[in-house]
Amino acid sequence: MRKVNTMMVNADIFVRDIPGQLVGSLEPISLADGNIVGVVHNRDSVVNGRIAVNITFEIGSVEDLERLKGIWKSKDIIISKMSSVIETYPMEYVLIGNIDAARIEKIINNAGKAVSLESVDIRFSSKMSENKRTAMISANVRKSDDIKKLNAFMASACTKANIVCIRGVGQ
Repeated sequence: MRKVNTMMVNADIFVRDIPGQLVGSLEPISLADGNIVGVVHNRDSVVNGRIAVNITFEIGSVEDLERLKGIWKSKDIIISKMSSVIETYPMEYVLIGNIDAARIEKIINNAGKAVSLESVDIRFSSKMSENKRTAMISANVRKSDDIKKLNAFMASACTKANIVCIRGVGQ
């Protein structure tokens, strides 16, 4: 289950060039309640016997991030750069009705004009009946103020399009 608000972090670290070090550098992220989004392990970039690793991950709080940094330090992992820290708020919606990719794209494009969307993931079901499908929309907004705005926008847009909109549980 994703946390209500998270920070997206991009870090460049250097690990010793010996077996097991990559896994040893990634495991602390989950120990600090983080979620890895992407990893680039650059074996061509060896500096002083260390390999560069770029990691993008979500983490719940500044305290969790500080705990992770402490774990990395204790494991002799060098943090070269930590940037692109963006706090996001995940939102989920289930849409039911006469929907297709073009209609959903139009709704999401207009939502992006109303709020600061960081990311959007859309999944469609096969048709439930002749004209009905379901779509699951997962979106991350950048500002806590945008949570209510996105909820209001989705409710209004779906009402106008005669689509049932169900907001995710716990939001």
